[in-house]
Parts: sequence; structure tokens; C-alpha cells
Amino acid sequence: MKLVVQEFLTLDGVSQGPGSPDEDTSEGFTRGGWFVPYLDEEFDRLVGTWLDEADAFLFGRRTYQNFARDWPNMTDHPNARILNGLPKYVASHTLTRADWNPTTILSGDLPTQVAALKRQPGRELQIHGSARLAQSLLATGLIDTLRLVTAPVVLGQGHRLFPPGGAPTALRLTGQQTTPGGLSIHTYEPTGSPEYGTYGADA
Repeated sequence: MKLVVQEFLTLDGVSQGPGSPDEDTSEGFTRGGWFVPYLDEEFDRLVGTWLDEADAFLFGRRTYQNFARDWPNMTDHPNARILNGLPKYVASHTLTRADWNPTTILSGDLPTQVAALKRQPGRELQIHGSARLAQSLLATGLIDTLRLVTAPVVLGQGHRLFPPGGAPTALRLTGQQTTPGGLSIHTYEPTGSPEYGTYGADA
């Protein structure tokens, strides 16, 4: 399976709490719900096409608990069958049970376990949100594709997908589109370490 990250971002790179004011208030974050005003039918359709490519999901603990709370009660939503029915994996050293079936808790050597999942037959192993998990796996070279959905808003506060001190990574743009609501969607494939040069008239 390919490991694919789908992440919502602001123009200043914040990924924290896109869906509601109380989604993630860690470290005093007070600006949650910033993604919601830009949702539209076209974006809902796109999300459905991405989910159709999934054969399993991988979550961090916080995102898993939010999804596990909400999606079992949203059976009339067009994406509920996929999210509720497919295998789910949650990376956590603190969870002792996971009732959103079928779920497996990954609590050991995460890169080794994720690499083993990728060797299983299938299409995409998708990470939705779970920015800290995505950061750690990007540093190990395990991520195959990034789908980054950027909203036209600047928050000036919150956790960023690419924080200072993160792993230097070069990316290749493989797709881009926009939605009527103003979302900009870019798809990238990591290509290894960045290259560097000098700009000038004689370069």
C-alpha cells in the first residue's frame, strides 16, 4: 500500500483544529474551526474520490478519538461506510482499547510497523489529519504522497505541519486544483533531500 497523508492547512501552515473550536485546544489554541467556512459540494465530492482509493487508515491518537466519537453516529453520510468499515490503525502508547472496529493499536516501533503495513497488498493507507504522526513518518521517508488542502486564511497561532527544525524534504508537485469555496489542493511526492544552489546572473 502507498502511505498517503491528507492534511488541511492555513496559508501560514497551521494544521491544528480545522473542524471545530473545541477539536484541539492544546497549548491554548483558540482559533479552531477555521476550515469550515470554505467547504462546498465540490470539495465533498473530492474527499469521496480520495476515500474510494483507501484500503486502510492510520491515525494519531487525538484524531482517532475524534473520528471514533463521530463517525459511528453518521451512518447516513456518504463517506461513513468506508470510514466505519475499513481496517483502522492508531499509533498510541497510551490507548489500551479501541472500540471503533476494526481497529488495531500500534504501540511498538512505529516506523517498523508502518513499513510492514505498507508491504500488505492494497492501494492507499491513508492518514487524515494526525499532523504529529505525519511529521514523524515524513522524517523516516515512509510517506509516498501528500495531499495538502490549503484554506485562504492566516491564523498566526497553532501547530504547523512543517514546524521549525523539521526534516528537510524535497517534494515533486504531481497535481493541483482549486474549489469554488477557495480551497487550494496540491499533491506532492517526497523525492529525498533538497538540492541547493546559488541564484545569480552567472548561475
